[in-house]
Amino acid sequence: MKIMAIADAASPALWEHYNDNKLYDTDLIVSCGDLDPRYLSFLVTCVNVPLLYVHGNHDECYDDIPPDGCICIDDRVYVHNGIRFLGLGGCFPYNKGKYMYTEAQMKRRIRRVSRQIRKYGGLDVLVTHAPVRGIGDGEDLPHRGYQAFIPLLEKCRPPYMLHGHVHMQYDYTLKRENEYQDTKIINAYEKYFLEIQDGGAV
Repeated sequence: MKIMAIADAASPALWEHYNDNKLYDTDLIVSCGDLDPRYLSFLVTCVNVPLLYVHGNHDECYDDIPPDGCICIDDRVYVHNGIRFLGLGGCFPYNKGKYMYTEAQMKRRIRRVSRQIRKYGGLDVLVTHAPVRGIGDGEDLPHRGYQAFIPLLEKCRPPYMLHGHVHMQYDYTLKRENEYQDTKIINAYEKYFLEIQDGGAV
């Protein structure tokens, strides 16, 4: 299964200059947040494949303009073609935004979904908006990653983690891909393609 992960910035090649050939073999779209809901609706309509998403810190507009035809996976395990996705959107609070969580609040969210993780026997892809603390994040509070993700990765060892929030142009030394133990951590800024075998990540 070919997945297109997206986050933070609409791709001009898809949004402004779309044609069917660019995504003809895409089987699933995963949004890591901070994208115009109309962009998500446009993609899911044009490509005609499922689109899963978590909320970014700028996604309060989804309350008024929901991304039509898309599936929110925040705070739940969602299984698609045997692949188990867990969504944990949001970032550190730097104002009173709706999708902002302290470290303690993120830990509680993870505890609340632990039963679902056990029910499905683990995870294949962790989908977040914010990164892991110390792995591709920023030193400023708005772009700081969550320490709470580390025990989750250590316990569940998902092959992939997808996140957004840290724009690639912020720092030329930023890496698109990182690794933590058995997990490949990918910054999905704008778009990133990966392939996962149906029935479980490889």
